Amino acid sequence: MPESHVTVVSQEKFDEMVKELEHLKTVRRTEIAQSLEYARALGDLSENAEYQEARDLQAATEERIKRLEEMLKTTKIITEGKKKDEVSFGSKVSIKKDGSSDAHEYTIVGSEEADMRVKKLSHVSPLGAALMGKKKGDTFTFDTPGGKQTYTIEKVS
Repeated sequence: MPESHVTVVSQEKFDEMVKELEHLKTVRRTEIAQSLEYARALGDLSENAEYQEARDLQAATEERIKRLEEMLKTTKIITEGKKKDEVSFGSKVSIKKDGSSDAHEYTIVGSEEADMRVKKLSHVSPLGAALMGKKKGDTFTFDTPGGKQTYTIEKVS
């Protein structure tokens, strides 16, 4: 299978995906079936907003189940220990933009786990990819929509 179709995640994220899939297949499907049954009991389905809403929800849920099943088939769980002195999957890295005194800390994760609100940076994002393999003290430059940015790695853990 081409590497581009592989989803890279931590064991924690994999377990989360399995749990979501199980919930959707059991609890959620049952709830939707009950909603559909209730809506059918209301009569004329052609102008029944409850029925249409339940059908839309059913379609969205089935699509999410299909997507999760496909992702789980092609998921690679990263378990190898991260390198202590080199930025790799799972590393916490602190970087400082040239000319700034503020350092920013990120955790390098797979694209499914990326969430900038909690400083989880995808290893395939422009910044994440630029960080991979670098060591404390390294300076690197990468392209952003606002032009090239230069950073220095302050800490890797």
